[in-house]
Amino acid sequence: MSERSILLVEDNPMDEALTLRALKRNNILNTVNVVRDGAEALDFLFGAGAPDTLPQLILLDLKLPKVDGLEVLRRIRSEERTQILPVVILTTSTE
Repeated sequence: MSERSILLVEDNPMDEALTLRALKRNNILNTVNVVRDGAEALDFLFGAGAPDTLPQLILLDLKLPKVDGLEVLRRIRSEERTQILPVVILTTSTE
């Protein structure tokens, strides 16, 4: 994994493709790691195989299966290692 990677947490394949296309169109060349639910996101960040180098940015969908985005955000903010990590919330919800 690149030192300056982005973690995209998105369960909708169309939204994932749209986000990746927008990053590419704007010449964002960072490695993008994609996980598709909140449990995968937590495992990626805190699990046994968690990377030594954290992503530089997390793009986080709020409505996720297994563990919702708000709970993922709570966990990120509660851990010293990740509490200042930039997180951008994404949602297509009209609520």
